[in-house]
Amino acid sequence: MPLPFDSEESNPTPPDGGYGWLCVAACFLINFATWGAVASYGVYLSSYLTTDRFESASPLDFALIGGFNFSFAMLAAPLVTVLTRRFGKHFTMPIGIALQTTGYITAGFTTSIWQLFLTQGVLVGLGIGFIYIPSLPILSQWFEARRSLANGISSAGSGVGGALFAWATGAIIDGLGLRWALCITGIITFALTSLATALIRDRNHHIKPPQLALDTTLLVRYDVLLLLAWAFVSMLGYIALLFSLSDFAFSIGLPPRQATDIIGILNLGTAVGRPLIGILSDKLSRLDVAGVLTLVCSLLCFALWIPAQSFALLAIFALLAGAVLGVFWMTIGPLCVEVVGLKHLQSLLSLSWMTIILPTTFSEVIALKIRRPGSARSYLYPQLFVGLSYLVASAIMIELHRVKRRERRSREDQAEHLR
Repeated sequence: MPLPFDSEESNPTPPDGGYGWLCVAACFLINFATWGAVASYGVYLSSYLTTDRFESASPLDFALIGGFNFSFAMLAAPLVTVLTRRFGKHFTMPIGIALQTTGYITAGFTTSIWQLFLTQGVLVGLGIGFIYIPSLPILSQWFEARRSLANGISSAGSGVGGALFAWATGAIIDGLGLRWALCITGIITFALTSLATALIRDRNHHIKPPQLALDTTLLVRYDVLLLLAWAFVSMLGYIALLFSLSDFAFSIGLPPRQATDIIGILNLGTAVGRPLIGILSDKLSRLDVAGVLTLVCSLLCFALWIPAQSFALLAIFALLAGAVLGVFWMTIGPLCVEVVGLKHLQSLLSLSWMTIILPTTFSEVIALKIRRPGSARSYLYPQLFVGLSYLVASAIMIELHRVKRRERRSREDQAEHLR
């Protein structure tokens, strides 16, 4: 029996709707249960830093565990790309579900720091990679005119999930303990990612993407290098800000509940901001929007975060920054299409994942290393690090916009000459 919307599948042109909206819902759930759960790591980090659960561990150990959630997800990208090409997403994504669920639940029973590295760090990170990477190109296959909107709604899942997981995690840790918080997270993520995997469908049989694990031929292109440089530098700021904000709240004297609220507010900003940014990106230049938002995040760090010494000002910063700090995750799919086209989307995405392995692994390590515990402004250097990272990233995006505008004008001139 033919599936509903099969008539849309017969058309290689993105239908901008139909079953694509169910794929948006599926990707929303994936973002909710992967990056949304990871976004609450700041709550776990604060608990680890303020308790003696792992007596031999240092703050840098806990920073690395949070970084592993991102870096191992990206490190798995070439393998995931190959497995998805050979066996399909419904083979790779269940592997990820098993890895992520196992990581969270077993993390609740760890007794030493190396076990926490393996479970909440490596297994959760690999699980996210196996779930998220096969899903990311799919919305760009279903949408064209509404591509950024679809990706914005989808990526808002990480904000909604981050807010709910942050508040729930804080409450569960206070009421039942850390073990139950990790186990409940594992159960919830299992249910949601399983449902999303059952719903999601691609259009590969029409587009026929090469799905190369590492298509190094793209690296000879200046515009590709600029996009990858923007990804690298912006991730330095993103991870440090995302994971440091809760502990920063402690450093200015806020109680644990308000520190957790700050993480929740940050993610609420993400949930509200990303769909709006998607609408804006579809109406304007996607490159311009990405560049402006990267710059805005830098300015927010200098104007609001550095002077923040109260809950009210920090909450305002968290809400505004939450809407824009993860501009990479919301725009990377559409931007890859802008730079290399739909056919090479998955190949450039794979290169993007490899590019951000180092910054996602070591950004929070750098932030904790350069902070000055005990001083009046212990997080001043990490704040400057984040602000400057976004500032440099915005300059790179401006250059990419200039290059693509010059290419577009060259094509228009050639077409006019032929006429």
